[in-house]
Amino acid sequence: MEETSGFRKELVSRLLHLHFRDCKTKVSGDALQLMAELLRIFVIAAVRGVWQAQAENLDVVNVDQLEKVLPQLLLDF
Repeated sequence: MEETSGFRKELVSRLLHLHFRDCKTKVSGDALQLMAELLRIFVIAAVRGVWQAQAENLDVVNVDQLEKVLPQLLLDF
């Protein structure tokens, strides 16, 4: 199975299991792949939010910067 994101399945699995109440909870390969893709998109949005804040000479990213980069993020797909 090919991984298309920058997040390894082992890392995503570990991150998920850190927040499960039952340590016996299992995650399918498809669910790991989906979570890896969601993490990739989240990181892209966060980075673009930082760039937007820098362009506005701000030290902190807030909702306004994220709202400005979301249309651009949607166009990536």
